[in-house]
Amino acid sequence: MEHALKTKNNREVASASGRRLGFLQDLTGGLTAAAVVLPKAMAYASVAGLPVAVGLYTAFTPMAIYALLGSSRVLSVSSTTTLAILTGAELEGLAIDGGSASRAVATLVALVGIVLVLARVLKLGFVANFISIPVLTGFKAGIGLVIVLDQAPKLLGLHVPKQSFFTDALSVVRSLPETSVYTASVAAVSLCALVALKQLKPGAPAPLLSVAAAILASWALGLSASGVGTVGFIPKGLPSLTPPDLTLVRDLLPGAFGIALMSFTETIAAGRAFADQDDPPINANRELIATGAANLGGALLGAMPAGGGASQTGVARAAGANSQRASLVTSAAALATMLVLAPLLGFLPQATLASIVILYSVVLIQPAEFLSIYRVRRMEFHWSVVAAVGVLVFGTLQGIVVAIILSVVGLARQTAQPRVSVIGRKHGADVLRPVSPEHPDDETFEGLLILRPEGRLYFGNAQVVADRIATFVADRRPRVLVLDLSRVPDLEYTALEMLRDGLRRAEKAGVEFWLVGLNPEVLAVVRNAQLDKELGPGRLLFNARAAIELYNRVTGQMNRP
Repeated sequence: MEHALKTKNNREVASASGRRLGFLQDLTGGLTAAAVVLPKAMAYASVAGLPVAVGLYTAFTPMAIYALLGSSRVLSVSSTTTLAILTGAELEGLAIDGGSASRAVATLVALVGIVLVLARVLKLGFVANFISIPVLTGFKAGIGLVIVLDQAPKLLGLHVPKQSFFTDALSVVRSLPETSVYTASVAAVSLCALVALKQLKPGAPAPLLSVAAAILASWALGLSASGVGTVGFIPKGLPSLTPPDLTLVRDLLPGAFGIALMSFTETIAAGRAFADQDDPPINANRELIATGAANLGGALLGAMPAGGGASQTGVARAAGANSQRASLVTSAAALATMLVLAPLLGFLPQATLASIVILYSVVLIQPAEFLSIYRVRRMEFHWSVVAAVGVLVFGTLQGIVVAIILSVVGLARQTAQPRVSVIGRKHGADVLRPVSPEHPDDETFEGLLILRPEGRLYFGNAQVVADRIATFVADRRPRVLVLDLSRVPDLEYTALEMLRDGLRRAEKAGVEFWLVGLNPEVLAVVRNAQLDKELGPGRLLFNARAAIELYNRVTGQMNRP
């Protein structure tokens, strides 16, 4: 009894110690993430053409709401590079200024939240997988180039009106003689400091240290008096409630769909990337609710569109975070910054913010990924390049449409030409496999033709399969045609009608038609259409071996004297 009590007490002590350790790890991880998230959030707000305070609001409300609702243990949710540039592109097309800008942002973020929640109601979590990796690689590379060009004038103290990507690039080059020496010097020092810290002290909060040093230098040296642009006044305190502007819904809704898609895609990708083996699986539909609620809450408190960020989540995980308490700590740090440090942030040079944005945006451009795709599949490499060019030519929001269309076309192309193989038997073994020049000794059966299509049969490839089957039948003139559907997971209505038409053609040509190896889903379709009755008894078999045995038995009986 005494031993049992001691064991129980030891377990309770160990459990309490584990909880304290876990809390300390989350506290450290949350504060470390805050050192990266908060400067980047302000920088992303500037990318979107919004006051930097909006970045703090985004690191406060959406992050806290997701921490309470999300399925990932460590995912950090605020703004991201992609969401910032998409938001800026969407707001840029509106004729807004002053107080109406905050209501436009609130409307856009609320629409993003509503779209995500409606997607959950419709169980559209699978959409997260709908953009292929090569296309997403190209899309992000295009986004990275757009952001770098967008921030380049801030590095040099230039004022370049925004038009198209290539026009803006030409304008920046033409404006180089007007570069502000002081602004360019601040940018150069900031970039060098950021790169040096990342190389020499990988675990150090480089953005926070750079921001702190830049603020101190700006205040001590009076950089604004020398023409260096600074962030300017940041209101101290909590964000005010901002109602949406219903008159803007029609204009902002198309863009909200694109932003919602990218928010969800990035959230799922980051959540899966940093999930440990012991973590619960990422629930896509729950993520829709969590990110939707995070954006709806953020809309009321002045935030910009939010989603899961890979870099900030990686920082939190590396610092020891193992639960969403770390995100709550980061959210609390954003609140403390708004209440205490906001006036100091006004001294921050815009060139330093631009340096942070560029440094954390160039990682979107991954030449190694393009090279890897090129080595594996040339066609998908072409898709990635087209996706990148689509962003540069048509714009970021239109680039999403290009990316989706490319992914759909790629999927259709991959499934539109399914393989149809003639099946033979390995010489001296009971092994059935596709006939090929590599196996010239494989035996086929006189008068029996076994064909095996592979992949889902649907309206996009039914005619192709039918034509290939007809070609094989015309070349080999069998007495019995066996269609092995063991590699077909699903049979769509158009493909079913193709089978029925093939049955009728076979009967007219004096060829018997057998079906074998039907999966349960395919068998259900065949029976629902009563195609099994049209085939007749004995023509629906378990597998190709059963068909060969039946054929040999029938032909053997026919050949007897």
